[in-house]
Amino acid sequence: MPDIPLGVLDLVPVPSGATAADALRNSLDLARHTERLGYARYWFAEHHLNPGVAGTSPAVLLALTAAATSTIRLGSGAVQLGHRTALGTVEEFGLLDALHPGRLDLGLGRSGRPSGRPATAAPTAPRVTAGRAPGGLLVPPPFAFERLLGAPRIALQRKLLHLPGAESQDYAEQVDDLLALLAGTYRSPESVEAHVVPGEGAAVQVWILGSSGGQSAAVAGARGLRFAANYHVSPSGVLEAVHGYRTRFEPSAVLAEPYVSVSADVVVAADDTRARDLATGYGLWVRSIRTAEGAIPFPTPEEARAHRWSDADRELVQDRLDTQFVGSAATVADRLEQLQEATGADELLITTITHDHADRVRSYQLLAAEWRRRGHWTRSA
Repeated sequence: MPDIPLGVLDLVPVPSGATAADALRNSLDLARHTERLGYARYWFAEHHLNPGVAGTSPAVLLALTAAATSTIRLGSGAVQLGHRTALGTVEEFGLLDALHPGRLDLGLGRSGRPSGRPATAAPTAPRVTAGRAPGGLLVPPPFAFERLLGAPRIALQRKLLHLPGAESQDYAEQVDDLLALLAGTYRSPESVEAHVVPGEGAAVQVWILGSSGGQSAAVAGARGLRFAANYHVSPSGVLEAVHGYRTRFEPSAVLAEPYVSVSADVVVAADDTRARDLATGYGLWVRSIRTAEGAIPFPTPEEARAHRWSDADRELVQDRLDTQFVGSAATVADRLEQLQEATGADELLITTITHDHADRVRSYQLLAAEWRRRGHWTRSA
């Protein structure tokens, strides 16, 4: 296997019994640790109305983290364009790049729009037999996210994030506007120029994040942008996503060849038994998301074990439990190798949540040491 950098995806989880301020301090500390360990990137997700997740504004989090670190690349995983404008996004990241030039990754997501696919169907992904991709990677059946769309909390979130009467711009057009504003080539239909200061000419890497081979993969491929596929939330669509991106890829001034990062949910400890104990709260936490009640503060193992699981509960989270990589560093590295080989990923993006911050830091430490020992990582610690 060639050199495969590892990055970090941080949701800024709030542990039970802690505060959002505690979660923010934990994230800044983790960013400093992972920078020293040699991780290539540190990305923040965007979530709203979730009591157990403090990552509401990637740009604000990136400003705080940039001031606390010096070399690790920092980015959004992702800015959700469904309730934003291209101009506002370029201005935010332009401000960040002005003080921290060359360190920013602008990851873009479609969230806030109806789900859908481009007019041309996504290319056929590699065959999955009995839930396994070639090489053995588990690819579970799709989870029906449509069941969440009518939930009151989701409707409230949409109402509060959008101005009254506002409609989301077509995603492909919005990405094109954003790229033009960054490049300084934007022209309105009336031929009026727009120049963003700071922002125009910013040394920002633009990424598209996607969970399927639909519009996000098509937009990233057709524009020659970097693409991040989502195994940790939508494991059923990861092969379709990377395949759809690669088959549509057109070389650009940014990239001559496709470039893919794939995310994975990971917990590493000294041995498999200890890791499984640390990951005990994960199922209950996922359940809170998939019932549309909003992510709860991440429970302790004892709190999670006290929950009485119904068959419906288990069905709701089983795909996520089965595709979480939990164990010793050797166990998890084996599964990450499997994920990389199945997807051909150029990078892997690691997201880890445990109740205790020290266990979370230790997970990233153990994984970095094992990944480097296997020769997959040449970055110096």
